[in-house]
Amino acid sequence: MTTVTAVLDPATATAAPAARVARTRRYLMCRPTHFDVTYAINPWMDPAKPVDTPLAVAQWERLHDLYVQLGHEVDLIDPVPGLPDMVFAANGATVVDGKVLGALFRNAERAAEGPAYLEWFRTHGFTELHDPAYVNEGEGDFLVTGDYVLAGKGFRSTPEGHFEAQEFFGRPVIGLDLVDPRYYHLDTALSVLADNEVMYYPGAFSPGSLAVLEQLFPDAVLATAEDAGVFGLNAVSDGRHVILPEAATGLAKKLHDRGFEPIGMDLSELLKGGGSVKCCTLELRERRAS
Repeated sequence: MTTVTAVLDPATATAAPAARVARTRRYLMCRPTHFDVTYAINPWMDPAKPVDTPLAVAQWERLHDLYVQLGHEVDLIDPVPGLPDMVFAANGATVVDGKVLGALFRNAERAAEGPAYLEWFRTHGFTELHDPAYVNEGEGDFLVTGDYVLAGKGFRSTPEGHFEAQEFFGRPVIGLDLVDPRYYHLDTALSVLADNEVMYYPGAFSPGSLAVLEQLFPDAVLATAEDAGVFGLNAVSDGRHVILPEAATGLAKKLHDRGFEPIGMDLSELLKGGGSVKCCTLELRERRAS
């Protein structure tokens, strides 16, 4: 069982504001049994670099156990041989109000993941399912706030996929242009902390999209290039605890100062595939009470 340990040294940390309130979440994860880097579809992937799959599994298990320790429910989907990126469950679908929008991947190497994830939902009690007609890569590019679905485009998901999501979910979808190929999915450049609180890296967005973020979230936590570069924004928050890569120490300090409890994790082996905490975690959002 993982011990919950904040990134910050209590001896040097400043006093935090009033404690945030965590909300129990339900997540879907996929053990990286077949994880490897055999192709390159983002700047982080290099097939020439060896991958330690047992280490990747051990790092993933610590993340899984942490969620359980924090009181969250974790479902598992069986990994499929030949799909080394299936561990990145966030890309498999988007779930809002119990409605499941499947994923349609841009790259042929990941195409079979979409149907595999949608089949899991079909066999686990989800009845409102939509098989997409347009490219979207799940919660890689769709991040849900209290009022909006923020939607990344520029490298993977498409504007048509955004329109499709808006029609299916019945929620406003805000398109955001990503301009740096290192941050090819929205969840590498922005993270939702609470209903209408986010953190993001300004350098990942076009000027117009940055202006939209500044309007919508004037009090957002802003990440430095250094913290963004270690995938610090590929994080998961339950409203109180923020699980993020342990190397993002500057970002952890800012979160602590906002009253959150940052918890650092080492997912360095999975970063070889271009993913970290959020990439491994798909949130299963139940229908909201009317």
